[in-house]
Amino acid sequence: MPKESDESSKEEQSKIDKDGAENTVETSEEMIRKSIRRNTPSPHRLTPQSSPPRFVSVEELMETAKGVTNLALAHEIVMNSAFQVKPYEPGEGSLEKQVKEIMHKAFWDCLESQLNDDPPSYSHAVTLVGEIKETLLSFLLPGQSRLRGQIEEALDLSLIQQEAENRALDINKVAKFIIDMMGTFCAPLRDEDIKQLREITDIVPLFKSIFAVLDKMKIDMANFAVSSLRPHLLQQSVEYERKKFQEFLEKQPNALDFTQKWLQDTADYVTGGGTEGGATCTPNSAQLSLHNHAYLRLLKWDHDAESFPETLLMDQGRFQEMQQELEQLALVASVLLIVYNSAGEAISGLPGLMERLKKTIKILLAEMHTPSFNADETFAAVAEKMCVELRGCLSQHGFSPFSSDRENTLKGQIVAAKSADNPIRKVIDSRIQMYLLGFLESSAHRCAPALPGGLTPISKELEEIAVKLGRLVTFNKLVYSPFYHKILQDILKQGESLDISGCKEKDVQYSIRLVP
Repeated sequence: MPKESDESSKEEQSKIDKDGAENTVETSEEMIRKSIRRNTPSPHRLTPQSSPPRFVSVEELMETAKGVTNLALAHEIVMNSAFQVKPYEPGEGSLEKQVKEIMHKAFWDCLESQLNDDPPSYSHAVTLVGEIKETLLSFLLPGQSRLRGQIEEALDLSLIQQEAENRALDINKVAKFIIDMMGTFCAPLRDEDIKQLREITDIVPLFKSIFAVLDKMKIDMANFAVSSLRPHLLQQSVEYERKKFQEFLEKQPNALDFTQKWLQDTADYVTGGGTEGGATCTPNSAQLSLHNHAYLRLLKWDHDAESFPETLLMDQGRFQEMQQELEQLALVASVLLIVYNSAGEAISGLPGLMERLKKTIKILLAEMHTPSFNADETFAAVAEKMCVELRGCLSQHGFSPFSSDRENTLKGQIVAAKSADNPIRKVIDSRIQMYLLGFLESSAHRCAPALPGGLTPISKELEEIAVKLGRLVTFNKLVYSPFYHKILQDILKQGESLDISGCKEKDVQYSIRLVP
């Protein structure tokens, strides 16, 4: 498709810059709006003291937007191992899609008309061959001079034009060479597409299909380049992101207000205004402990009411995803703890039972973060299903079934676990927080912390989240350490003997004594 292919690839690249990964990257416009909202008071949140507003030109604003977009894209490639370039397709029924379809149809109809003329005209066909040649050459690596020579010789446009003018052009021979060369370059998953190309005999449908497969190959090559680039980008991205954020900070002097509020609120939360007793932390250990607690608070964040720290905006979606996973895991562990405490030795150690119960609970809670989720109905269903499973298991192993009163008590305990204030759920949640904090604090020593009691059923999932969290935290600290260091220093100067770790240990130990 003349220049349409290039325009399409440009649209795709533009879309990549805007959307980034499959899991989404915020567009520059959204980032700009967020930075503007930081200067606008809202009745729904407390806005910290802002630096005096500075007016910027449209050019500066667009330059900042471009920098933020590039920063978000680079960050997504590094942090998201599943990042993939996706082809851009206009929305179904959109004006853009209609115009595109009309233009394509007009072009292919014109090509078909030219080829059916007597004598046939090959001007459009030669143009297409030129675009295909450029695409094939773009797939070559610098050292592939032999293949470059073959393409230049077989797709010599001046020679093809002369042959067309003298009615000596064998367009099928040209198409066969193109398909053979595509088969050389394509990924194995495109072999079936190449095979189908060889079966097409009509020139116009063949060229349409060639361009469709070439578009797929461009995406494949882009994703290959991304995967190859990731290890090298990882080495450079820390300084790159820090530099880009510094440039953004120079244009938006108040761009750390919510980061400062996040860290200050964490210090207030952890110390509770100061605690008596316990060992005093050194400045470095106090900074580290306070900072790790701050990251844990992001796993309890109210995303609707509180503004996320600016230094973590690009990872907000990842933190929210982990938060939802942890909420579900806490409920799974709570229900299992209730069930096993109720049944006692009758089901203790039975192979496969815990996994079966866990799978059942997770399936029933799969939609817990959707608007249509009904907690009362779901937990009633969980309670009923657990009793059915227990009934069958006790009968199978020769134990007496629960009495109706005991079964009703168990159902009531399971249903009560839906409340965030439920003592058992609070204990499980406290232990999860303790494990994640231990993971963050022990990551420097490369040794995983001991798993607290009651978390064994969810140990695998919890470890996966801990590794994901640790990777996010480590990278974020590396990028923004100069900014964090100054803020944390100022916070710690306000209370020179913050007993951060001791305070949290007391909270955790108190919660654990609530275990039934």
